[in-house]
This record gives sequence, C-alpha cells and structure tokens, in this order.
Amino acid sequence: MNHIAREIMWMFVAFSAAVGLALVFGVTHTAKARDLDGRYAQANPEMKKWFDKLSSKRGPCCSDADGFAVSDVDWEVKDGKYRVRLEGEWHDVPDDALITEPNRVGRTMVWPIKYPDTIHIRCFMPGAMT
Repeated sequence: MNHIAREIMWMFVAFSAAVGLALVFGVTHTAKARDLDGRYAQANPEMKKWFDKLSSKRGPCCSDADGFAVSDVDWEVKDGKYRVRLEGEWHDVPDDALITEPNRVGRTMVWPIKYPDTIHIRCFMPGAMT
C-alpha cells in the first residue's frame, strides 16, 4: 500500500470513529433529556399527567420534555397574535397551535418541531409576563 492510500485509509478510520462517537453521544444525550425511567415525574405526578395530556388543535404536545420554557423577552403579542423568538428569529404562533386551557405552570412554553430549513410550532402556552 502506498503512502497516499495509507493516509486516506487512516482519515477514513478517524472520520468513522468521530461519526460513531457523535451518534453515541447524541443518543445518550437525548435519552437523558426524555426522563425514560420516570424518576423526574415521581416528584410531581399530577403535573406530569397534566403535561402528558396537553394538546392544541395540531395534536398532542407530547410532554414537558418535548417543550421548553420561553423567557418574557422571547415572546410577545403583536397585532393580536402571539409571536415567539426561536433560535434568534421571530415566528408567528399559528392559532391552532395555541393551548387554550389554563396554564398551571405559569411560565410560557413552546413545543417546536424543527426541520432542516424551518421550524413549526406544534403547541404554544402563554404564561404571565412579569
């Protein structure tokens, strides 16, 4: 095997190892965020049940693990419509993504679905601005 072929082979091996590590980290990182064993739900099972049944007209929001709290500076009402800032850009909240039941946690939450070139808002629950 000549020198160039050997270098290409080692570059391929290093790249494959890096991709493998990234996949392993991504899977384990995601699993930790999902509370798969339910230990975090045990702290407040009633809130867990409430989060799990939340839905908008777009469908179930899934749970609190799939959504996240939004700071007051990252959401607003403009021209009678909710807007939320995600990844530095403002997005209008579709009317059918709004959760209409009372907010039991008090903080604003959003459940986005990210695609490679866009973000869709599946659920949005306004909180009390402080």
